[in-house]
Amino acid sequence: MKKTIILLVLIVGLMLVPFFIPHAGNYSGSDNQAEQAISKIDPNYKPWFAPIFAPASGEIESLLFTLQGSIGSAIVFYILGYYRGKRAANANH
Repeated sequence: MKKTIILLVLIVGLMLVPFFIPHAGNYSGSDNQAEQAISKIDPNYKPWFAPIFAPASGEIESLLFTLQGSIGSAIVFYILGYYRGKRAANANH
């Protein structure tokens, strides 16, 4: 039990450390960085298609991205839990 608490404190500490390290960086999305790199290589490049939906702001875009990741994680972990429970149920019989 004591090892578990120490491990938990260590993991949480490592998760919080990046929030207290000063950094001066531009955190733009990889799509924007790719677009800038392509425009440097070929200024006349035309995209193949346009987005179907453009969020009203960056905050909404971040919310949708996080929601998408959360739903995907929920599906993956539900499947893992289902098969683990199924295996445990078969082991008891």
